[in-house]
Amino acid sequence: MTQVRYTRNLFLRGMCIIYLFAFLSFYIQIAGLYGDNGILPVKTQLDIEYQAPLLHKLKQNPTLLWFAPYFGLNLEYMLDVLSLFGVVLSFAGFVSQRFCTTLVFALLWSLYYSLYLVGQIFMSFQWDALLLEAGFLCIIVAPFWYSQRGKINTPSDAVTFWSIRWLLFRLVFSNGVVKLASGNSLWWKLDALSKHFESQCIPTPIAWYAHHLPTWFLRLTTVFVNVFELVVPFLFFFPNRKVRIVAFYTQIFLQIHIIATGNNNFFNFLVICLCISLLDDQFFYKKKSRNDSYSFSKYLSTIVCILVYTGILYGMYVYYNLRIDNWTIQSNIAFTQEQFNYVLSRAIPISIYIGVASLGFTIADAIVNSLITVKGVQNKVVTIFVTGLYTVAVCFIFAISIVPYTTLDESHNSTVPTQLKQIQGKVEHLRLVNNYGLLKHTTGLDGRPEVIIEGSDNIDGPWKEYEFLYKPGNVNNSLPFVAPYQPHLDWQMWYAAWVTYSRNSWLLSFIYRLLNGQPEVLALMNSIGSPFREKPPQYIKASFYYYHYTPWNQSSNKQAWWTRKKVKEYLPILSRDNPRLIKYLSMMKIIPDKSTFKVTNEPLKLLLDSIRSIVYKIEASLLLWGIYTAGCAIILTSYGNSTLKRK
Repeated sequence: MTQVRYTRNLFLRGMCIIYLFAFLSFYIQIAGLYGDNGILPVKTQLDIEYQAPLLHKLKQNPTLLWFAPYFGLNLEYMLDVLSLFGVVLSFAGFVSQRFCTTLVFALLWSLYYSLYLVGQIFMSFQWDALLLEAGFLCIIVAPFWYSQRGKINTPSDAVTFWSIRWLLFRLVFSNGVVKLASGNSLWWKLDALSKHFESQCIPTPIAWYAHHLPTWFLRLTTVFVNVFELVVPFLFFFPNRKVRIVAFYTQIFLQIHIIATGNNNFFNFLVICLCISLLDDQFFYKKKSRNDSYSFSKYLSTIVCILVYTGILYGMYVYYNLRIDNWTIQSNIAFTQEQFNYVLSRAIPISIYIGVASLGFTIADAIVNSLITVKGVQNKVVTIFVTGLYTVAVCFIFAISIVPYTTLDESHNSTVPTQLKQIQGKVEHLRLVNNYGLLKHTTGLDGRPEVIIEGSDNIDGPWKEYEFLYKPGNVNNSLPFVAPYQPHLDWQMWYAAWVTYSRNSWLLSFIYRLLNGQPEVLALMNSIGSPFREKPPQYIKASFYYYHYTPWNQSSNKQAWWTRKKVKEYLPILSRDNPRLIKYLSMMKIIPDKSTFKVTNEPLKLLLDSIRSIVYKIEASLLLWGIYTAGCAIILTSYGNSTLKRK
């Protein structure tokens, strides 16, 4: 039986780290995003004074925020409580394995789901759904409790841990499919990365240098991205463990490079955590043996691994028309959209069959080992029964995951049994399974689109710009490292540039808060050197710009990272008493402010205010890494103490 107990525990502690980053990111921005004077107040989502039984409220909207009156708090403070409780639980699981239990992960999932339900557009990203799906699987993967006996591998461990590998496969393969299935010309011409490093949401300083790499190298890199996402995922279920380990390294290699060039919050860290499912305990604790048969199987395994990846490299050579020309490696896609669609229509059912076979073998191996390794008739019966329960749960998750997965190809989605679609539809709101696919459309054909907000006390100007903390604005501002923190406002401003302001309902609320100089919202922006720190402007407008990185030949004496050109007006001039603005925000229930639930728990309110006042003094990304470092220090200290006690 494959031992995965240590590997599973490592994965669970990694998931606690991801939860820690997610809860902290949310907590830092509560006042500006969801407070009573925030951009999208949470009070518009729930009527805390709604007179109805608690169970009825939870059935209508299953969020723990309904418990706010029981704590004597309003909704904004209850968001603080849920977020901080999530921080404490995830930090505890990070520093101690004893807290990585089913109950703790059930609480973490419930807390994040409660925030997700009221998060509106700021919590509508793919990584939020991915965290909920992975977090729910952790409830199944984690043990009920830890004991001395719990250090021994149990047959059900491999079955539950397999569900993480299936999620990883669907995520990576889907991300690869949508790039080519969309028909995007940049991906088909292998030119996507020549635009991506410049046009992504919040680039890092390394992205500037990556953008200026030779075109042939960026095209070759795109080839490897396609192969890592379209071909390698099928090796996640390969019987040879060395093949799976190499697949693990390819995914880690890809994710580390994405982290280095783009601030994608906790998403890539979460993918790395999911990649742990490709490993087993032998990866961390090497078995030493001089047995001749063992050595032969080891060499045979290595040969098989070499042959598999040699075949992939040969396929790259053929299907991407690789050739050496003037000391460069040239590449072009040597297949058509029709051929890709045909292969995709065959690959999806094949991947499902592979999943069924892999899961079936894992279940059979678990049952056999329940009969062989477990001593005593009573223990065998209990172990088989427990393994059976976990098997049913994993099979259910696998079955309903087929519904969103097959949306990659409509011809197969239409063949999914109606009953299965109905079952999946009933639990869809819980985000237990999701469809995935990033970078379907690459922006930046004409440059990086940006919306620049300007304020003035006179309708004729002069106009002065608002600056954000992380997103490009001032061309001289340096590019930041932000991940794993996610600045929700900066991200939404990036998406706002894709469409008109009329399709960004939150944007008008944001402008209204700026016109009123709300400190909670201004805290989400760069206040250093802001022309409106003391007094808000009388008028605000927004302009649409195209940004480009400065040329490479300016790198030796570079003062600016960007060049930019104004294209058009994005948002007309608005004032705080604009009738159309007031009417629109009234329809959104943002104004006029309705009476809110009075906070009666003064001691708890004082404690929450004190914590927030401390947090506000620390830059967000530094706070996240600081708490993570503190956790690592606690782990090392406790490990050192336990080592001394054993001596």
